[in-house]
Amino acid sequence: MQQPIAGRAVQTIIHEHQQLSTVVKGMTRFVDSLGTSAHAPGPMVLRAMLYYIREYPEQVHHPKEDKYLFMRLRLRTNELDDVIDELEAQHVQGEARVRNLERALARYEVAGDSEVPALRKMVEEYAAFYGNHRRLEEEVVLPAALRCLTTADWIELDEAFGANRDPFDSSELEGDLDHLYSMIVNTIPDHVA
Repeated sequence: MQQPIAGRAVQTIIHEHQQLSTVVKGMTRFVDSLGTSAHAPGPMVLRAMLYYIREYPEQVHHPKEDKYLFMRLRLRTNELDDVIDELEAQHVQGEARVRNLERALARYEVAGDSEVPALRKMVEEYAAFYGNHRRLEEEVVLPAALRCLTTADWIELDEAFGANRDPFDSSELEGDLDHLYSMIVNTIPDHVA
């Protein structure tokens, strides 16, 4: 039996959140391993994680939430206007935070261990920021969407989130991002932290 349309779209959104959460956990494991493990991965691993976040959640997932999910909710109810305003602001903040993390990583690559505390703090702050963002979407916005959106809205959401995820209209990048995601997940094992 085919899953109801709302369930497919919500499942896609939650799955994408879970993937980003895995990458963020990898970032915290990475910075926790700095200076404490002789087998700490090189900085390129964190750079790959930041690249993944910039190219997938920041360029694809968040714009789709803004354009489809949030827009549709604003059409159906005004009870979430403040929450949606906050989430849209967080999407902008997320991009700035990733740029700042890239700069902090560059400082670590140039200056070495003296920059570990600053990098660790920024990663921890990003992890907390993203965790709060995800909770707000999953605990407030998605339940409201299930209550308020129409079947036509869900069809549009399903098409948007189920469509080719490549921001450059090529299936090659999606495959590259899938490969990058697999590499990230497999590079930072649980026992490193």
